[in-house]
Amino acid sequence: MNTSQAGTPNNYLKAIRLINVEGDQCAFEIGKIPIRQHINANYFFAQTDVSTLENIPHPAPRRQYVITLKGKLRFTVSNGESFIIEPGILLIANDIAGVGHTWEIIDGSEWERIYIPLDEHTEDYFIAD
Repeated sequence: MNTSQAGTPNNYLKAIRLINVEGDQCAFEIGKIPIRQHINANYFFAQTDVSTLENIPHPAPRRQYVITLKGKLRFTVSNGESFIIEPGILLIANDIAGVGHTWEIIDGSEWERIYIPLDEHTEDYFIAD
């Protein structure tokens, strides 16, 4: 089987999903989503600003895919566990309640990303490892 450098089979993209757990705490799952999967989304937008929410706890404003184009960040969830997001890893923000998560840039000073909001009942196609 062909695999990418990260060891994920070529027919999947590596993904990390932020979720709410008991008490509206934030946690994460590591997994993947299938490639060539149609996403039911009405719009997307890009963002480069990093000054407003870096190191400030917050939930996701909506369920959404976050595609990092440039930057390397550490995300931290309620119990103190953390993970790294960088180009090639899709973030699925699904922690829409509670305190949420924090993030900080750990390499460079920029975070270029694209948000693809998901409709309320749209499947995110995430497959946990």
